[in-house]
Amino acid sequence: MKTGISRRNFLGTTAVAGISGIAFPTLLTGCSSEKGKKPAVEVMTFLDQAPDGPELKVGLIGCGGRGTGAAIDFLSAGPNLRITALGDVLQDKIDACREELKKQKNAEVADENCFVGFDAFQKVIDSGVDVVICATPPFFRPEHFAAAVDARKHVFLEKPVCVDPVGARSVIATARKAQGLGLSVVTGTQRRHQRDYVATYKNIAEGMIGEIVAANCYWNQGKLWHRDFDPKWSEMEFMIRDWVNWCWLSGDHIVEQHVHNLDVIHWFTGKYPVKATGFGSRQRRVTGDQFDNFSVDFVFDNGMHMHSMCRQINGCVNDVSERIQGTKGWTNCRNAIYDATGTEIWKYEYPVAEDGQPGKEVKVSPYLQEHIDLVTAIRTGKPFNEAENTATSTLVAIMGRISAYTGKEVTMDEMMNTDLKLGPTVFAFGPVEVSKTVPVPGEAYIPGN
Repeated sequence: MKTGISRRNFLGTTAVAGISGIAFPTLLTGCSSEKGKKPAVEVMTFLDQAPDGPELKVGLIGCGGRGTGAAIDFLSAGPNLRITALGDVLQDKIDACREELKKQKNAEVADENCFVGFDAFQKVIDSGVDVVICATPPFFRPEHFAAAVDARKHVFLEKPVCVDPVGARSVIATARKAQGLGLSVVTGTQRRHQRDYVATYKNIAEGMIGEIVAANCYWNQGKLWHRDFDPKWSEMEFMIRDWVNWCWLSGDHIVEQHVHNLDVIHWFTGKYPVKATGFGSRQRRVTGDQFDNFSVDFVFDNGMHMHSMCRQINGCVNDVSERIQGTKGWTNCRNAIYDATGTEIWKYEYPVAEDGQPGKEVKVSPYLQEHIDLVTAIRTGKPFNEAENTATSTLVAIMGRISAYTGKEVTMDEMMNTDLKLGPTVFAFGPVEVSKTVPVPGEAYIPGN
């Protein structure tokens, strides 16, 4: 009771009006054929550069480091691509982005197409662009995505796509609308566009390690970053500048960062977990209201378990990886497959490096590849849409976060029905009316709620 946080506070009520018709999606995999062999699996054919075509104009919403990097990758994806509009709530972010675009790509954006404020996203969308890059703090993504699709724009939607269950279901609904409109949506889960991962996935999907029976995934690293409060800033400005440390803005690092690894497991297994039991704590984080470590046991409907672990603490052993165990062997998901004895039976062949030595990297960076694939889909008239899968992977991460915060088992059924929505209701540069208390597992739980 120290924090006044209960499981009910975290999950809210059920049967939310207007979204009850959204079903929990399931990935589909090929059925086994004769003699236990699985059919060949088709995967994306990667191009090193998108084909030429009519000019595509892109608008960037969120001009921080990740947004600026995404804009540069988009400009590098192929010919006849142009950044024509920028939007952010902070003027200095726009100024820095313009400087970097000029420096790296000799690209300039007119003053009249640079918009500042909480309504800047709509001005970017309405400026005549063809594609929208959504790279604000994740809290804002569902609203920005919905506005972009309403305006019939193709979208690059950076992960994670939301921070709470209401946001996840909103993204799922918008994703289905985008699909009906023939729009393409890429979501920043770049491992699905990484050539070694895709080649490994094809072998696993075709049965090289047999039936999948267990999985592990990790994102353990040192401290990310934080901003110290500046008296010149309002509380809202401080939180936005320090967004990666606040749950309502980032979803906590199990959502903001570890969603990559969780998504790989969902992709390879073709399934999402149905419940989670986790724990975590706050050891050394210096700002915000989040944990700095999580350990979660996810359970699938067939009884399979996935252990998920993530940590952001300096001075500890680091590991960013995935592992899937099958009845006949296992894989690291990225570039190698082993039989049951641990003998390597397949390895991805990287291009030879410039010095003539065996290469260690794919030919095209996955951060660039995802933009090549987006532009290719638009110009060839063959749309694809990753938003629903990424929204569900994000929802799985949220399920793990809530379990760790409360110390209780949390189910996907609850995630698909709760009215939990984080964040304030008023957006202005002033005080922020949100809880800033760090959750206390167990003590935060009220029996019977």
